[in-house]
Amino acid sequence: MCAQLKIAMYPASFEYVSPKSLDEALSFLESHSDSSKVLAGGHSLIPLMKLRVVRPAYVVDIAKIPGLSYIKEEADEIRIGALTTYYEIETSDIVKRYLQALAEGVSQVADPQVRNWGTLGGSLCHCDPAGDAGSCVLALRGRMVVQSKSGKRVIESDEWFVDTFQSALKPNEILTEIVFPKIKGKNAGAYLKLERRAGDYAIAAVAVQISLDSSGVCSYAGIGLTAVGNTNLRAKKAEQTILGKTLDDKVIEEAAQAASEECKPVDDPLRGSAEYKRAMVKVLTKRALKRALERAKGGV
Repeated sequence: MCAQLKIAMYPASFEYVSPKSLDEALSFLESHSDSSKVLAGGHSLIPLMKLRVVRPAYVVDIAKIPGLSYIKEEADEIRIGALTTYYEIETSDIVKRYLQALAEGVSQVADPQVRNWGTLGGSLCHCDPAGDAGSCVLALRGRMVVQSKSGKRVIESDEWFVDTFQSALKPNEILTEIVFPKIKGKNAGAYLKLERRAGDYAIAAVAVQISLDSSGVCSYAGIGLTAVGNTNLRAKKAEQTILGKTLDDKVIEEAAQAASEECKPVDDPLRGSAEYKRAMVKVLTKRALKRALERAKGGV
């Protein structure tokens, strides 16, 4: 049986559930899915509970479940467990080599304390459009592996981000793994973020991952946008602008313009007007593409 403990604090009253295995957690969710929230690192759920934006009857803490924190390199894929922390990802040589945009993106999340506790899976399930990880996962074509008592299913990143704070995850499911394809060719990435101060949510940010074939032509293009829509966005038109082309200044300028037109920002008294954010998306996309290109060619 799951250990349960009554807790009374700023949030509304709830019961704390600490399953010892994934199967135990899934069994509990199967019978309490409408009244439960899953807790991983806690940096997204706890603030919402303190503000009583969400009021679950049960909080299911999966942080102690073994086997959900890892980074594995396979023949054609990189697999990251949902409970892997930002710090583990940003310092991983495997991630730095194959998923550079993700390594840079998570390194800019909040502060060291958060990065040591916050998890990739927790961030993706939270689905904050200002979250840094989501844009990187879109740029890298990550696939989310989710599990329930009925079995597993795989959700493409393009289908994962449904709306603000709403993913494609069902209430009786747990995200267990994020799988990324290994990108062929000379690949490199970058994540550039404009923020009011270090550790703040983005005014706008751009994740870029590209690959060059043996003739220097762009053979893979991934561009994700942060904080300029209801969800993290993939700039598909911008990607098509550079795919199959040599990345000169003209092509990069066209892609940056396309990204600025694809985003859907709103006016914000704290972080600027929609017009300003569009302009910043163009600037950041151009800079990120140039940085990724330099790295793919062998630069720093």
